[in-house]
Amino acid sequence: MRTIVRGKNLAVSEGDRAYIERKMLRLERMLDDRSEALVVLSVEPHKSDGDSCIVDVSLVVDGRPIHGTAAGPSHHAAMDEVVDKLERQAVDHRERPRLRSRPPEEKEILRTLADGTADSDTDSATSGPRVVKVKRFAIEPMFEEDAVTRMEELGHSFFVFVNAENERLGVLYRRRDGDYGLIEPEAGESGHSASGRRR
Repeated sequence: MRTIVRGKNLAVSEGDRAYIERKMLRLERMLDDRSEALVVLSVEPHKSDGDSCIVDVSLVVDGRPIHGTAAGPSHHAAMDEVVDKLERQAVDHRERPRLRSRPPEEKEILRTLADGTADSDTDSATSGPRVVKVKRFAIEPMFEEDAVTRMEELGHSFFVFVNAENERLGVLYRRRDGDYGLIEPEAGESGHSASGRRR
């Protein structure tokens, strides 16, 4: 495994680089020899001294991205924490059984999303905004953390994925406060209208 260590607006000392490369060896047994891991160090001075040093690690296990971030009083402490997180993620990923087949309703939703099909009996004369572009894409199950990483890589404000933990369709979106929200649609009878009143 090749480990790339970078500093975000800071120079990485040889001591930090050697420590990080040594800690990443813990993950080497789970990864392909050709795998690359990107480790980015940064400092957020507006945070307290106890969590101002940030370590962000991105790598790939069995073709799937895994991402972890940790903060601590030093980059060494943050690195210890993030390696623990990544090791748990990698073990969970390796030991997780194959996903069961999805229910027919969800398959239909995914098929509709993927191929852009919709009810064709809609009145074409209806005025107002129309769907003028359809984007087709394959959806593969992934964890929430992976969806966040993928959304950031794409630079989108939302991301549609199948949650690998519960096999449900999820829509991840960026909130105005900088955090993320997750919408998980549920097919079934609704006892409330959109306004919250009973039917």
